Amino acid sequence: MKKIIIGAVLLGSSMSASAVAPGGPGCGWGNLLFEGSSGLPAHLLATIVNGTSGNATFGMTSGTNGCDVSGTLTYSGDSLLAMNGVLEEVAQDMAVGHGEALTALTVAMQIEPADRDHFNSLMHENFTQIFPRDDISSGEVMDNITTVMKRDDRLSHYVS
Repeated sequence: MKKIIIGAVLLGSSMSASAVAPGGPGCGWGNLLFEGSSGLPAHLLATIVNGTSGNATFGMTSGTNGCDVSGTLTYSGDSLLAMNGVLEEVAQDMAVGHGEALTALTVAMQIEPADRDHFNSLMHENFTQIFPRDDISSGEVMDNITTVMKRDDRLSHYVS
């Protein structure tokens, strides 16, 4: 259970931390101060400056500080399911239609509590489509979950 909760928290935090250019590529005073620099130290310092002063958040809401929120955020990291053991636990829970790993997945996917039982049932009903073979990758599983959800009237708005 601890591994699942930690994984869900890491997924949520890593999604925001790893998003490409939130607010745009030059958003915040940290980017201004360290403009032209590269490498981990410069990126960390720019992030600290932007985060501790709140200027990037202000810039995104006011359209100042070099921030532009019209672009699309992207995520290049691994999904929650790619973590060791989580994919197997989600598969087991989907096979029975409930469980801690499935609950953690619904939380990570920001599915409202009122829709979670429906999600669990839908995943259980479509288990063989989501896990069509034993050697499936976590990315394929997430793609299959998304496909199943897009076809469902109640859950499609979570993935559209």
